Amino acid sequence: MASSSGLTRRRGGAGAAGGLESEDGSRVSSPVPTNKRNDEHRAGGLETSYESGENGHKIAFDPRDISESAERNKQPKLTLMEEILLMGLKDKQGYLSFWNDNISYALRGCIVIELAFRGRISMQKDSNRRRFPLSDRVIEVIDDSLTGEVLLDEALKMMKSSEKMSVSSWIDLMSGETWNLMKIGYQLKQVRERLAKGLVDKGILRTEKRNFLLFDMATHPVADGGAKDEIRRRVRNVLTNRTVVLPPTQYLPQEMEFRYLRTIAMVCGAYAANVLENALTTLGHESRERAFAQVDELLAEYSQYPFARRTGGPGNIGANLGQVIMDEVNNAKDKELQLEVVAACLSVFTRLDSLL
Repeated sequence: MASSSGLTRRRGGAGAAGGLESEDGSRVSSPVPTNKRNDEHRAGGLETSYESGENGHKIAFDPRDISESAERNKQPKLTLMEEILLMGLKDKQGYLSFWNDNISYALRGCIVIELAFRGRISMQKDSNRRRFPLSDRVIEVIDDSLTGEVLLDEALKMMKSSEKMSVSSWIDLMSGETWNLMKIGYQLKQVRERLAKGLVDKGILRTEKRNFLLFDMATHPVADGGAKDEIRRRVRNVLTNRTVVLPPTQYLPQEMEFRYLRTIAMVCGAYAANVLENALTTLGHESRERAFAQVDELLAEYSQYPFARRTGGPGNIGANLGQVIMDEVNNAKDKELQLEVVAACLSVFTRLDSLL
């Protein structure tokens, strides 16, 4: 029977009580396990490391905790989906526009993009894949370790346990866009509400109950405006500045890979989700029009792979982006198949109604 920690419970062997050997070769005695937790720890083959404390005593720690913490430090505080949802929420009312039909589909596309950025999925390594359009190429799971984000892990488990399918097929299935009743179970439900609750847990939103004449609905007003302000600044930076510089923040750590490419994906995802205008409300009419023209070009350039090399958009906006992103790609030559997934998702976004 599987335990809550994901380990398989087995009987410990007779040699399990023999003790551990320290780095200097001496034996460190271990007590005989007297409860199920110790049995599971031993049966699962978990290794414990020791470091010397100030008083000379050995301190036990799990090396995996350190590696997981190091990985978390390289990841942004918010996922792409959370950033886009936050951009679309009304600050005080705490809900999305009732007329937005695109955001659900775009959020599921961003789940695929996020898994690719985190190194969990990639295009299937097959030289014949180039005969097909990006969105029709098959993706596969290359690392099934959990990310700690519920929606990402749910999607990852589905991809791992099912047949290999294309990028567009996965986005369609997770959105419920299928007539095949055998695959209706792949639909990810209540994505917006679950993302909002995740933002509540992270201290960005709070939960309230609001009456809408005939029914009550949980709403999620902004509790910490710093995150949303940072997202808006980043969007305006990319879409209005001639030279784009993204300073490190807790939402975009310096150590994170693909900082600029990830920001481009976020901007294009917000455009596809029809929430981008919420980040441009402080701009004048002409500046806003130039910003939308810029994101149109970005979506066209980064929805193909290899990415098109650019020299700047309207008014030479973002003239340095092409070189900066080329440097990010060149520094990660072994991740080209993952970046191909990102481009494929953006190519799917180009087909949404709001962009036609």
